[in-house]
Amino acid sequence: MDHTAVGETCDRILDTVGEAVIADDRFLETVLTGILARGHVLLEDVPGTGKTLTAQSFATALDLSFNRIQFTPDLLPGDITGSNVFDEATGTFEFQPGPVFANVVLADEINRAPPKTQAALLEAMGEGQVTVDGDTHDLPDPFFVIATQNPVEQEGTFGLPEAQRDRFIVKTEMGYPDFSGERELLERRADRTAQAPSVTGVIDGQQVTELQAAVERVTVDGKLLDYIVELARATREDDRVNVGVSPRGIQRLFEVTRAAAVLERREYAVPDDVKRVVEPVFAHRIVLTADASVRGVDQSQVVADVLDSVEVPAVTA
Repeated sequence: MDHTAVGETCDRILDTVGEAVIADDRFLETVLTGILARGHVLLEDVPGTGKTLTAQSFATALDLSFNRIQFTPDLLPGDITGSNVFDEATGTFEFQPGPVFANVVLADEINRAPPKTQAALLEAMGEGQVTVDGDTHDLPDPFFVIATQNPVEQEGTFGLPEAQRDRFIVKTEMGYPDFSGERELLERRADRTAQAPSVTGVIDGQQVTELQAAVERVTVDGKLLDYIVELARATREDDRVNVGVSPRGIQRLFEVTRAAAVLERREYAVPDDVKRVVEPVFAHRIVLTADASVRGVDQSQVVADVLDSVEVPAVTA
């Protein structure tokens, strides 16, 4: 598919998901750019805003297999990856795959499990495989984790390890629906006889790789590459920041920038693509100083200030 066809397909995916999920268009676009860029997506918000429905709807629209893992304080790593089970008939141990073996895995309320269990996803997210009792097992391709978490202020939550936050290509928030959106929720609830909006497959699951391949064909001017690097380096020089954006974060911004261009039906990236996606790519990778945290500094504000401080390059199409 050329970039025009890919962009039109992405629009149909977003329209289909948007019929079931009452959310801001920008939020849905951010999730889709993460998927197109072959990354994992972290959704954060208070309970009841539709995070689980969002993950389920994207899996259905993309015609991909889907598993949901409910993270709880007593969840064990083997409950995610699977384990070797003794077969009495053969007298041998056989591997029983865990729920992580799906194209789309919803890690629901990931920060309600202790760090050891959260870390069980690290290999799967980074390498597309899991290792159980010394044996390595490949995960399906494509493979995405869409994790949801409640804000850390919520009771019974554990902060995600820094290494795991860095594995998520984007982190975004749904926010509350606007007035008309919440009114629509009530109308759906009031009419029990009406068919609830459902998501249907927009493409064949195998076409997901075609969409991702289109992202790889997007060209990025050298000046724009410099701009991406300068933005990341500026986060490390901010006196409110203890740990700035890593080299992996620079690569992820590059990848998501190309995906954002695809959504605009372009085969080249422009500075506006970078500016549109830099906050969901960078903010969750920044570790603030203790003083900045006490003063209530927000990582998103750091990213906004960095955007203001770094000169935007003049790039021609």
